[in-house]
Amino acid sequence: MGSFNLATIPQLHFGPGKISVLSSIIKTYGQKVLLVTGSNSFLSSKYGSDLDEELRTKGFDFVQYSVSTEPTPSIIDEAVRKYAPFQCDVVVAIGGGSVLDAGKAISAMLPLNEPVKDYLEGVGTTQTHPGVKIPFIAVPTTSGTGSEATKNAVLSELGENGYKKSLRHNNFVPDVAILDPALTLSCPQSITASSGMDAFTQLLESYLSTASNIITDALAVEGLGRVSKSLRKAYADGSDIEARTDMSLASYLSGNTLANAGLGLVHGFASSIGGFFEIPHGVICSSLMPACNRLTVKKLRQTRSNDIALFKYVNAGKIFSEETNKPDDFYIDNLLNLIDEWTQSMNIPHLRTGGISADHFEKIVHATDNKNNPVALGKDEMMEVLELAV
Repeated sequence: MGSFNLATIPQLHFGPGKISVLSSIIKTYGQKVLLVTGSNSFLSSKYGSDLDEELRTKGFDFVQYSVSTEPTPSIIDEAVRKYAPFQCDVVVAIGGGSVLDAGKAISAMLPLNEPVKDYLEGVGTTQTHPGVKIPFIAVPTTSGTGSEATKNAVLSELGENGYKKSLRHNNFVPDVAILDPALTLSCPQSITASSGMDAFTQLLESYLSTASNIITDALAVEGLGRVSKSLRKAYADGSDIEARTDMSLASYLSGNTLANAGLGLVHGFASSIGGFFEIPHGVICSSLMPACNRLTVKKLRQTRSNDIALFKYVNAGKIFSEETNKPDDFYIDNLLNLIDEWTQSMNIPHLRTGGISADHFEKIVHATDNKNNPVALGKDEMMEVLELAV
C-alpha cells in the first residue's frame, strides 16, 4: 500500500426527503441567497414551488439565475456582474452537473468579480485563484457527474479553438451537499441513461486509474455495485425510488473517487470533444466507454504492463456478473460486452449524431490526454477508439 492524499468532502445530507433541511442549512449562512437552477424542470416541480414558498415565508431575500446549457465563461461572468451588488450570503445550486458546476464557479468568482477565464487551467493567465468563495450548497437532481463532491467546476468554450477546462481549488468543494433521490424521479429516461453511464465510467476509470489508492478503490467498488444493481432499473422505471437512491449514491461516490484518483481516456476524450462539439458530457462519455475499455484491455493483454489493472477489470466484471468460478478472461469479456449492451439498449447516441466525422479525428486525438489511464494508448489506437465510437 503506497502513500496517498485525500481531498476534503462536503457535509452530506443523504436520503429521500432530505430537501426539507435546505432552508435551515441556508439560514446558518445568512438570509441573502443566490439560487442557481436549470431553465425550468426544478422550478416547475412541486419541490421548486415548495422551496419558493418556504423561502418567502421564512423571510429569505433570494434571487434566481438559470443555466440551460453546459456552463461557459461568459455565463459565469454574466452571473457575477449581475449579482455581485446583491452581496449574497450563500450560493445554492439545484440541478444537473452543469448547474452545479455553474453554481460552484459563481460562488468562487463573486468575491473576485473578475473574468473566470483568467483562472481556468491551461487557458487563463498565470493568475492563481486564492480560494476565497461564497459558501456553496450543491443539490443534484440527476445522478451522473458527482460535481456535488468535487473541487473543480468544468467550463467549456465551443468552437474551432474550443476547450473544456476546470476552475479548481481545494476550497471549492461544496460546503454542503444535499442528495435527495426524490429530486431525480422526474429525470428523463435519456438523461438517466447518459448521466448514469457517466457515473459508471467515472467509477470504473478511477478504480483503474494509475493514481488510485486503497480508499478510492473501496468507494469505487461500492459505487460499481450500486450501478450494477440499479442503473437499468432506474432507466426502465424512473419512479423506482430504491434504484434512484442507489444511483444518487453511486454518482456521489464517483465524485469522491475522481477527485482523488483521477480519470482515464474516456474523460480525456470528453475534455477535447466537449470543447469542439455541442454534445452533452454524459453522452460523450457513455458513447466512448465501450471502445475505450476494449482498446485498453486489448493493450493490457498484449503488453502485460499492468497486471493490477487486469485484476481490477476481473473484479469489476465479477460485480456485474451472476456467474461464479469462471476464468478471469470470462469476467473481463463479460464486462466489455455488458458495456456494449447497455449503451445500445439504453439508446446512447453515437458521436456522429453530434457532427463528428473522420475528418475531426486528428484534431481530437491531438488534444486528448491519456493521463491516469491504466495503459497509454498510441495515436493509432486512439484513432481506432474514435472509429468505433462514431
